[in-house]
Amino acid sequence: MRDEPWRDPARSVDERVADLVGRMTLREKLGQLYGVWLGQSTTDDEVAPFQHELVDDDLDWPELIKNGLGQLTRPFGSAPVEPAEGAERLVRLQHEVMAAGRFGIPAVVHEECLSGFMTHGATIYPTALAWGAAWHPDLVEQMAAAVGSRMREVGVHQGLAPVLDVTRDVRWGRTEETIGEDPHLVTAIGTAYVRGMRSAGIMPTLKHFVGYSASRGARNFGPVAAGPREVADVLLPPFLAALKEGAESVMHSYADVDGVPPAADHALLTGLLRERWGFEGTVVSDYFAVTFIEKQHGLAADASGAAALALTAGVDVELPQVRCFGTPLLDAVLAGVVPESVVDTAVTRVLRQKCVLGMLDPGWQPTTSSTVDLDPPRDRALARKVAEESVVLLSNDGVLPLRDGVQVALVGAQADTDAAMLGCYTFPRHIPSAPDGVAIPTLRSVLRHDVYAADGASAVDAARGADVCVVALGDESGLFGRGTSGEGTDATDLRIPGHELLDAVLETGTPVVLVLLTGRPYALRQYADRCAAIVQAFFPGEEGGPAVANVLTGLVTPSGRLPVSVPADPYASPSVYLGPPLARVNGSSSVDPTPAFPFGHGLSYTSFEWTDVTSDGLSVGVTVTNTGDRDGADVVQLYVHDPVAQVARPVQKLVGFAKVWLAPGESRRVRFDVPPEATAFTGLAGKRIVEPGDVELWLGASSADVRHILPARVEGPEREISPGEERDTRVTVS
Repeated sequence: MRDEPWRDPARSVDERVADLVGRMTLREKLGQLYGVWLGQSTTDDEVAPFQHELVDDDLDWPELIKNGLGQLTRPFGSAPVEPAEGAERLVRLQHEVMAAGRFGIPAVVHEECLSGFMTHGATIYPTALAWGAAWHPDLVEQMAAAVGSRMREVGVHQGLAPVLDVTRDVRWGRTEETIGEDPHLVTAIGTAYVRGMRSAGIMPTLKHFVGYSASRGARNFGPVAAGPREVADVLLPPFLAALKEGAESVMHSYADVDGVPPAADHALLTGLLRERWGFEGTVVSDYFAVTFIEKQHGLAADASGAAALALTAGVDVELPQVRCFGTPLLDAVLAGVVPESVVDTAVTRVLRQKCVLGMLDPGWQPTTSSTVDLDPPRDRALARKVAEESVVLLSNDGVLPLRDGVQVALVGAQADTDAAMLGCYTFPRHIPSAPDGVAIPTLRSVLRHDVYAADGASAVDAARGADVCVVALGDESGLFGRGTSGEGTDATDLRIPGHELLDAVLETGTPVVLVLLTGRPYALRQYADRCAAIVQAFFPGEEGGPAVANVLTGLVTPSGRLPVSVPADPYASPSVYLGPPLARVNGSSSVDPTPAFPFGHGLSYTSFEWTDVTSDGLSVGVTVTNTGDRDGADVVQLYVHDPVAQVARPVQKLVGFAKVWLAPGESRRVRFDVPPEATAFTGLAGKRIVEPGDVELWLGASSADVRHILPARVEGPEREISPGEERDTRVTVS
């Protein structure tokens, strides 16, 4: 047995895996193509769509693992468990899996990790929209590395993040999980997250591939009508860039894109992802999505047909538990509907990953630890840093930072609840029946002032008697309607939750500082000029209370910038900045799509000056100087404007940015080198092309605050570019 090539670490991965696959029976191969979700029942909190209809209360664990097992689903993330106890239980489960199968192959363990390792007692970081608001990829990479390290400590191998869906309509409940509305920003932050996860030895999983965020009417699980150019130029680029960073796993989306769900889309999962992009990792299903081919999309008559469609399309692993890739898929293969060679292809991908992780090596043992701290002080400090950098100061008439001696009334529903800090993919909001597991200071507990009132008449009286009133409003996240934001919790309008209190307090005449703790932006046109200041935070995590308080009091100079446009009208369909000329005010409609605050916007407590602007071809340079009296950061943004093209192009498109930290009086030089490929788009023939001609490079502090317009030209003939030729702008700060 020791001479079997698959057991020899000195041999190549491909040689080892091919030898092992050749020794496996069909049933043993199928065992590697699904996960098992232990402990779930129809009475548990619903954390996946239609879970109560699809979860199996009576899983036969010995039967399910007798031929091996591909994945263990969320042993830490489905119910509260102490870390050390959970690690010990996982060791026992892995030993049972290894003992049951003929080859002793352990299971890959996956967990959610969008706002940190989503388990009881682990650090809760800001949600992904806050990462986008920080505009600081290096910081996000540090965060992801910390999250991955905690997961690795307890035996987890795969993380179900980052979400690379580009925001298209902020009414969508999962806006909080996205990084923003611009593909370049999503790419920069998302690839940083991938690097951090991989540096900790965790396989990141890119989701949701593709189209999920572009549903009609912003309805979760709704059909998507995105055209091929929107898919190619807006929705796909972050995924391609993250795969170039080495991401080993992709999760397909729940969407129905122009009639074809990605779970059954061979052209997407095989033709594009594997053949054109060269992806060699695994495609895992979103939870129950293979079943949905039959139950929700109507593409198959039964589970066997759904399994056949998904496997042949390119889905390798069914999650969270086996419904289609077990007996139904076995029946399809035995009936000749699915060739066994297709099974071999999928199991080869799964085993290749296990081999790379060392799980096929002789003597491999699962991780065990008697003492595990999933929320150490250094991680809390990092969570606060991310939160502080993500807070966006939208407006300020000088009332902020709050001065000593000013009597401040703190009011509003979000002032004294830890739920104000947490997105739906945090453990306390995902499993609301469980305790928090970590300390989550509220805004009231850290912003210590004499007057506090939660709501109603007492809040108005408190405001009337104060010098300044801080009104804290926002979302309560929750899944499938359990709140105002989150998966399956979509909005029909964009009025601020609790706006009635804000209206009443504004009537007192006391200067109002509006603090928004939300999962999406809300319409602010009617408040922009009436509030003395507006502070936007996007579910800032366990240290969000201190982070927001530090910004309000001036201990921290705000440096966040909007990753999404803030709508003006609560009832109009919101629009993103990344649109063609017809998406702007054009005189032919009574609806004005201009946002209340534009993408990229954010103020500071210090001031900056931009000088010595130079351009040379497609390169731009600018010197940024802090002309104020505080340390602070400016975010220099570079957009490309293509005035004449063969298809309607966005008026402007972000191609580069730099967050520049400066002490008072300090200067730094920022240089952008834009490759011609960064101007690429999908042309009339449906191919990604670089089109020669005149363009403009717009240097701005936001998408609306364009300070310098620099003419440039893309030289050479029109040419199609391959996935390997896609390039991003090189940014240097010196």
